[in-house]
This record gives sequence, structure tokens and C-alpha cells, in this order.
Amino acid sequence: MTKKVILDVDTGVDDALGILLAIRSGEMDVLGITTVNGNVSLEQATKNTCKILQLLGKEDEIPVVKGADKPLMRQTYFEHRVHGSDGLGGALSDMEVHKTAAEGHASDFIVDQVRQHAGEVTLVMTAPLTNLAIAVMKYPELIHQVKEVIVMGGVVLGFGNVTPTAEYNMYVDPEAAKIVFQAGFPALTLVGLDVTRKALLTDEHIRLLGDSPISRYIQESTADYMKRYYERNGVKACALHDPLAVGVALNKELVTTRHYYVDVETKSELCDGQTVCDFQNRLSKEPNIHVCTDVSADAFLELFIRTLRA
Repeated sequence: MTKKVILDVDTGVDDALGILLAIRSGEMDVLGITTVNGNVSLEQATKNTCKILQLLGKEDEIPVVKGADKPLMRQTYFEHRVHGSDGLGGALSDMEVHKTAAEGHASDFIVDQVRQHAGEVTLVMTAPLTNLAIAVMKYPELIHQVKEVIVMGGVVLGFGNVTPTAEYNMYVDPEAAKIVFQAGFPALTLVGLDVTRKALLTDEHIRLLGDSPISRYIQESTADYMKRYYERNGVKACALHDPLAVGVALNKELVTTRHYYVDVETKSELCDGQTVCDFQNRLSKEPNIHVCTDVSADAFLELFIRTLRA
């Protein structure tokens, strides 16, 4: 049976790889893809998402629904240096976009689909959590009707990737993340930098993908992404942040999780966006998040290559 899934994205390089993995897996019934401001503007994220669906030949099958064009309370913070000015590292720059976004707002689409398929929908969130926070505020019962929520974001043991303490998706809209974390979702999994930094795509992996329009797209889109990763981390590769969240939705056994109380800092000059994990129950609060603490990186990369290989 296929899983009913909604992907929420700010389509940069790794969101696009996550979309490719989800759809090519054949194991996901993607009800729709919702877009949000993040790596790039809402309009660019939507355009990029439409391009990826066109690349897959799925533009007539999967709706794209636009959501929030800015964080709940803050200014936009784009990542053009990492993802390029267009968000896809310059790949598909010549592709004409003929798919258009569906009517309505992403938050309403999430609510409507979850209500329609109560207990069946997995939300895979690989962007700032603005759309889901708005959906929860509009319809609090959402938390009881969704099957599970998988969030790519945060870091609980390591360092951040936009500030010393904060991961990008949390940093862009920490108020939204706090709403989502504290909403009371029974099944919420955090796929953070602690594990995504172990899932590294190398030139050898790209070679193993063979020769196809998808593999050529992956090679082109990740070229500058890999350069930026090498400059910052000294490793000739790039982390598959968002695809790993999709991988977890496909197979939970890829990761080890522990149940902890986690919150997000929103009022600190130095630490805004930091995900604070209460490992020792110092706050005496009930665990709210299944935190990924380890990953079978080789198994995930094998899945990624097998799924996307020509």
C-alpha cells in the first residue's frame, strides 16, 4: 500500500531531491506539494516545484499549492549562496514552466486533506514550519487527525548551519516551529543535522545514478552545493538533508530515535532558532518529539541511488 503524503517545501536543491525520491519511490501517494518562503521566495519555490514535477512528467497528477510568503513574525532570510539565486543551482534554467499552482492556501489544503483522509496522512515538512503552524492555529483538531509529522530541521547535539546554534529551517521561523512542537502531535519525528550530516552524496554516488535526465539534473543542481559544503566543512560531498526526511517516511528503520521534550528558542540574541532537547528531563515535561539520533547512512544512500538510478 502506498502512503498518503503531503510534502511541504521551500524548493531548493535538497527539497527537489526529496521530491524526486518521494515520487520515484512508488511507495507514496503524494496528495499535493505545498510551498513556503524559505531557501528562496514563495514564488521561486513554487516555480521550482513545478519544474521538478515537469521533469518527472507528473505535472498533471500532483497539485502544487502556495502558502506563506514570509515567516509568522520575522523578515525573510534566503539561502542564495547555498542554493543559487534560482534555488536549483542553475539547473533547469531553460525549462519553460507551464504548470500553475492550484487555487487556495497551503494551510487550508493541509487541513482539508487531513480531514478527508483522517488518520492516513503523513506530513513531510522540509522547510520552515510556517504553513503547518498556520494550519494548527486554524484547525487545532489537525493534531489528532494526521497520521504523523516528519520534520527536517533542528540540531540537538551538534552546531547549526546558519548560526552557531541554529539549523536553517528553525532559524527562519522559530515562532512557527514552537507552535508546531508544542501543538501536541502524537507522532512527530525530528530529522535534524545530527543525522542528515551523515547522509552525504558524493561524486561516486552521482556516477552510480547512471545517465538519465534525472541523474544529469542531480549532477548539475548539486555542483555548486557541493562546493559550498566543501568550503564550510572540508568534505567533497553534500548533505541530503531533505531527502533523508523522505527516507524516514519511507522506512523508519533507517534511523534510531529517542523520545524527548524539545523546544525552540525565540527570544535570544545569540541562540534564536536553537532546538533545545531536554536529554536529562531537567524541565520535567512530557516528551513531545521523536528525535533522530543516528542513521544507517549507507542503507539510506543505497535506497536513494536505487530509487533514482537510470
